[in-house]
Amino acid sequence: MQANHALAYLDAARKHHSQASIARHLQVDVRTIRRWEARQSPPPPYVVHALQTLLPLQLPIANESAFTFVDLFAGIGGVRLPFEEIGGHCVFTSEWDKYAQKTYLANFPASHQIAGDITQVNERDVPDHDVLLAGFPCQPFSIAGVSKKNALGRAHGFADETQGTLFFDVARIIAEKKPRAFVLENVKNLHTHDKGNTFRVIQRVLKEDLRYNVHFKIIDGAHFVPQHRERLLIVGFREPVAFDWQILNLPSKEDRRLSEILHRTDGGEPLIEHDEGRYFDYAKRCVMPRYTLTDHLWNYLQRYAEKHQAKGNGFGFGLVGPSDRSRTLSARYYKDGSEILIKQARKNPRRLTPRECARLMGFPDTFKIPVSDTRAYKQFGNSVVVPVIRELARVLRPFICEPEFQHPELAALIP
Repeated sequence: MQANHALAYLDAARKHHSQASIARHLQVDVRTIRRWEARQSPPPPYVVHALQTLLPLQLPIANESAFTFVDLFAGIGGVRLPFEEIGGHCVFTSEWDKYAQKTYLANFPASHQIAGDITQVNERDVPDHDVLLAGFPCQPFSIAGVSKKNALGRAHGFADETQGTLFFDVARIIAEKKPRAFVLENVKNLHTHDKGNTFRVIQRVLKEDLRYNVHFKIIDGAHFVPQHRERLLIVGFREPVAFDWQILNLPSKEDRRLSEILHRTDGGEPLIEHDEGRYFDYAKRCVMPRYTLTDHLWNYLQRYAEKHQAKGNGFGFGLVGPSDRSRTLSARYYKDGSEILIKQARKNPRRLTPRECARLMGFPDTFKIPVSDTRAYKQFGNSVVVPVIRELARVLRPFICEPEFQHPELAALIP
């Protein structure tokens, strides 16, 4: 079914583009496109997104959408990508940040407008849907967010009227539309915030008020990308199902290295036309010089680290190379890049480029970055690790689309 979904978009794209232009866009050989069209080999599901961007409008392919979904607190679409790859069709998007909207629209030329502030959206105006996806804002629950709000003397969690209660906007839409399933994503610390009281409230609303069967798990993105990034995933089903987190395939973290995502200086860096040479100098085979730290900033970071090491705490920079894994990419990366600095021979270390950040979060090179570096760093730092959601989407698909999986006694049918 997933391959058929990709083939449907390939057939639609061929009405507007040649095999050669599609091959360039997907960064594959023309012969690969020919094999796909001849049905000699199936295209991978991840090409669905890239093919969609070639269409005049992102319209559902006739009779190919296996289910519908809404994308709330959508960011730049990291959750949407995998759910489209498994055959879903997005019928509603909500994202308030205008710069995130710009990136989202560049990659998902939507057939529907993006709704802004979700608090201003009437739940009855949200289209009916099978699955609700929401990465509701994490600031009230994150360690960094809580520390900042404490320092400012501000409330956090559910007492924060501007963000803490946004979860209840998700809840009211679920209550009105009653989707078959939902997927919620948040920071790991949500699980323990306020001695667990915040998460207990969330679970009570989902289980007791909304009557959903709820499962949650903390998953480290390091299973799929060379970055330590733990996030809480909450999955809910309207009907009882035989879902079990054990059916996820989580590769060994030891297999991931930064060499996978760093620009290649050996001549093997793929040409990404929509980057327009912003990040990598193909003639000189090097990252653009502006990403190398100035002497002033590098000296400052070293002195800052030495001062805190002398006090016995762990504040400082993260200096890594191609064979390493990185710390968590944060939305503040644009400030000095200190949490992930790349070693360079005979020169100061450098920041990751926005394209490398995209790769570190699991976005394909076909994903367009139409905003400034500052905005791009914030957007990728706030995003999900796409392959984590892809694996979750893969195992959720039968429970969403196949009725026989909605009965716990048929757990043995799970592949």
